[in-house]
Amino acid sequence: MQINTNTIVSVTEANQNFSRVTRIAEKNGQAVIFKNNRPKYMVVDLEHSPMLELTDDEKTFLTKFRNLDKNARIRLSAYMQALNDMQGGKDG
Repeated sequence: MQINTNTIVSVTEANQNFSRVTRIAEKNGQAVIFKNNRPKYMVVDLEHSPMLELTDDEKTFLTKFRNLDKNARIRLSAYMQALNDMQGGKDG
């Protein structure tokens, strides 16, 4: 796995300044968070990442979800979890 050195952030820095991590992901498609001097986590910009192929419907959903206020996102997440549970938890 090749990692662009401009996308590396320590876990300590990510905890202290997560907005920087998201800016890196927006600019480069991803940010890699190192823990104990090894790559451990990856933050991916879902709209621009070549790693994930999203349908137009999924992109629309993500855009609308991002524009919801916090309470609406919590209610929608709870609804989606309940729906998943009713279907037997196939996704997780």
